[in-house]
Amino acid sequence: MQKIISIYKDSAFNEREDYIPSLNGMRFLMVFLVACFHIWQQSWLSPSITIGGKTHSLDYLFRTGYMWVDGMLLLSAFLLYIPYAVAKEKGAPSQSWKVFYKKRLVRIVPSYYLCIFFLLFFYALPNNLYASGSDCIKDLLAHISFTHTLFPFSYYSTPLNGALWTIGVQMQFYFLFPLLARGFRKQPLLTYTLMTATAFVFRAYAKALPDCAMFFNQMPAFLDVFANGFLAASIYVSFKRSLKENVYSRIFFSLCLAVCAIAITTLLKAQAGEMSVSAIRQGQMNRRYQFSLLISVVIIGLPQSLGGIRLIFSNKGAKFLAGISYQFYIYHQLIAVWLKKSGIPPSAYENPNIQGDYLWQIKYIIICLFAAFAVSAVITYLFEKPLSKKLLKK
Repeated sequence: MQKIISIYKDSAFNEREDYIPSLNGMRFLMVFLVACFHIWQQSWLSPSITIGGKTHSLDYLFRTGYMWVDGMLLLSAFLLYIPYAVAKEKGAPSQSWKVFYKKRLVRIVPSYYLCIFFLLFFYALPNNLYASGSDCIKDLLAHISFTHTLFPFSYYSTPLNGALWTIGVQMQFYFLFPLLARGFRKQPLLTYTLMTATAFVFRAYAKALPDCAMFFNQMPAFLDVFANGFLAASIYVSFKRSLKENVYSRIFFSLCLAVCAIAITTLLKAQAGEMSVSAIRQGQMNRRYQFSLLISVVIIGLPQSLGGIRLIFSNKGAKFLAGISYQFYIYHQLIAVWLKKSGIPPSAYENPNIQGDYLWQIKYIIICLFAAFAVSAVITYLFEKPLSKKLLKK
């Protein structure tokens, strides 16, 4: 019996304070939902589930997969601020900015540059996808400097993997993080208010434009999401210090997760109802703050919920998937587009997604996911992890 209890007992209260196993599954789930959106764009398969003889469409979940990028950014801010929140609770000094930048650069840059240069030399240049050499240089410099989200030619027109815009937003946030984290530690209310107000003002400006395409996903538009990540980390550490672990608290947090799941479903269905591209962007900006608050509650509550829930998100499989999630995010869309252009799998129709070739859709999705998992695992364990260890040792 004691062994069974130890399996279900979440290490959020036992392991080192900056590692929360339950969030392994949460991290990959959000990345996977973004991938489902990108694959859905190619396959057009709208899945459904039958419960009690009644069929429920899951189309809204795939159609709004892009919303989970906000969740990924929130989780990043949460995990990055945890050590600062712990240090504040203990009255200890914060992590130095040099250590922070070193870890972030080692974690992000090598894999990011590998993808860029691979696409440049094996895809963009061989296929003459740049009108001129100067266009190529400008695009490459924008990506290398993580400023590619700021220019139309490197944001919307680049052949160097459009999904990398998220990495640009993250790196721009990392540049400011030590300053923001220090401010939040000393003046949490003031810093939170300033970050949130900046995001609201920026999005209000974007919504007033005839075309907000270049603004709705810029880094300032996510500052309230990052602020909610800081706040969630502070609340989590406070709970971890003061909350008495018992079955009643576990039930309470599990109920909170259920309420959040219903609220998130309602929000996503409303977002899925936006028809035009402009309305989708406007809706995304309008729902960003509420969505990030709901995800914050999930992130706080998940490590302190009932054991069965935690086990789903913190088992060895979840840890493995979380470990390859960075590469999975980088490459899944590239693989999906390449497979479709290459006619893999074959179909009797010229446009099988438009003509509803169901068998092709199923095969295509399976191949996409299998290939994405395989490529992600190979790059993670043969490139990312060995290189990270070597660089951190130096």
